[in-house]
Amino acid sequence: MELILCTVANEENAKLIARTLVEEKLAACVNISTPLTSIYFWKDKIVEDAELLLIIKTKKQLFKKIENRVKELHTYEVPEIISLEVKEGSKEYLDWAEAAVCK
Repeated sequence: MELILCTVANEENAKLIARTLVEEKLAACVNISTPLTSIYFWKDKIVEDAELLLIIKTKKQLFKKIENRVKELHTYEVPEIISLEVKEGSKEYLDWAEAAVCK
């Protein structure tokens, strides 16, 4: 199982991406965080923005499909799309997540 992290600018874009990934069985579940503050370097200046964080639960082999789909739906020029491997977890949850996404 993999967790993919993706920040977005607003709730509308967050829900669009989350629903699309779940409907297309690319993700078992997508959590949408409450607003957070991101401070980052972009185009030669430091920027501070309110963003939402998507936590996407999926299979490792679906990363490229998710990356491509997120880029199609995202409002950012360069969206954050990073993957973290889940080394351990509840067997029941991991089995459910595995069954919920594309084979």
